[in-house]
Amino acid sequence: MAKPTETTQQETPARDGAGLHLHMRTLHPPVPIPYLTKEEVANTARAATTQLPSKAAHAKDLAFYGGLGALAVTGALEWPVALAIGGATWLVRSGRKEKQDTD
Repeated sequence: MAKPTETTQQETPARDGAGLHLHMRTLHPPVPIPYLTKEEVANTARAATTQLPSKAAHAKDLAFYGGLGALAVTGALEWPVALAIGGATWLVRSGRKEKQDTD
């Protein structure tokens, strides 16, 4: 009779952090997602566009700020100086516009 052979399993070394096991938990908190209708989006867009300046003033401002940016890019003005000029101009013009609206 033949003798049954025993099979031995060789242990392979762990390759996942030298035998260290890290158990992780994932947290999924409930986050409410607002539902917006077409009417709500349209009303919000309409209200936002009423705050925009007129097209004539927009073209004039675009030319001014574009020229200021071009001077800063070419190096004729340093960018902090151009930013200060643009910011001060915007503040003065918006203050003047508010004053005219209240009169």
